[in-house]
Amino acid sequence: MEISTVDYERFKIILEKQSGILLGDNKQYLVVSRLSNFIQEKGLTSMASLLDKINSIQGSVLLKEVVDRMTTNETLWFRDTYPFEYLRSHIVPEMRNTSFNLRIWCAACSTGQEPFSIAMQLEDTTINSEIIATDLSDRVLKKARIGVYQQIELNRGMPRDKLMRFFTPLDNGDWQVNSKLRNKVNFRPLNLLSTPYGVGKFDVIFCRNVLIYFSGENKTKVINGLIDCLKPGGYLFLGASESLTRDSKPLTMIRCNPGLVYKKEE
Repeated sequence: MEISTVDYERFKIILEKQSGILLGDNKQYLVVSRLSNFIQEKGLTSMASLLDKINSIQGSVLLKEVVDRMTTNETLWFRDTYPFEYLRSHIVPEMRNTSFNLRIWCAACSTGQEPFSIAMQLEDTTINSEIIATDLSDRVLKKARIGVYQQIELNRGMPRDKLMRFFTPLDNGDWQVNSKLRNKVNFRPLNLLSTPYGVGKFDVIFCRNVLIYFSGENKTKVINGLIDCLKPGGYLFLGASESLTRDSKPLTMIRCNPGLVYKKEE
């Protein structure tokens, strides 16, 4: 499948408006690799015909499927390590003195590895916790709620001791997060471009490795929306290659050595 320059520009605008994902000028190959089979499955013949159908009255469902196919959903267990260690070693003891319930939001949670990593890290602490996990994609949320992972997925960061403690082996060789841990995470659909979010206030927010796909304007919009959802004294974790923008609302940067976390002043 080939994409004309005109159709590629049309698609870039639609994708960014719907999801915040900003494609570069030479990413046609990425669109082809992720949508060629999809276009055939839908009985369409080209990117132009797909765009025409998306723009029709019945196109909203199709658009949602297209965005789902274009979402990267790259994720690991305990990614970068330090956010989970800092959560347990510094934030939990600090919050224990001021709150009976630690509210955590995992934004852009993908297939669930990050919120389940958070839940595991909070086991054996004496603080109560509520973990909300959101994503734009219904497909990844469905997988996360079920909590079933192949061995190859678990090889990406899952410690053996936690695998044996928190997972149940299935007959087909997959592993499922046990029901106790699954019940600690509330998965919900949410588009990060749809501010204000209406999810309440949180002590800790994880929004990691998604803003790298957004334009500067949308990064600021999302970061400020997240900051509005932080309680005074709350913490915001971004990805290792992400930072606040020039127009972000002010937060205090704290070095975790390695890594950074941002704190809202009380």
